[in-house]
Amino acid sequence: MQKSKTLSTWLAFLGGTLGLHRFYLHGLRDIWGWLCPLPTLLGVYGLLRLRHLGLDDTWGAVGVCVLGLMLAGGMLQAILIGLTPDDRWHARFNPTLAGRPGAPVAGWGNVFAIALSLLIGAAVLMATIAFAGQRYFEHQIEEAQKLSQ
Repeated sequence: MQKSKTLSTWLAFLGGTLGLHRFYLHGLRDIWGWLCPLPTLLGVYGLLRLRHLGLDDTWGAVGVCVLGLMLAGGMLQAILIGLTPDDRWHARFNPTLAGRPGAPVAGWGNVFAIALSLLIGAAVLMATIAFAGQRYFEHQIEEAQKLSQ
């Protein structure tokens, strides 16, 4: 069965945090695909904790940071898949098409997925780093205030 690079890129963009692209490319026995949903679900749980308990919840903040890293990682996977040269893609996932002159090439759908992945992935990563840094320095200030009392 042929594996589409464009479909793989969009699966990584839309469901990379759940490992959908891994299952498409490597099948349901892929261990890395099964390891993706756990940190994502922990991150969603952290987001829900922050929503209900407020921004002072440490475990919620950790969960949100994990979720941000998983989202950025999914976007990175989409970029890496989308930028793989077509001949190398076919050699790895479609060996019967490798080196053939009529082998399908990725089109504009692939380009749009890469551009969106870069845009959203960079924004999510920057927001995650800013949130984690803010929480870290707030924690340091709280500890310094406790020691000074």
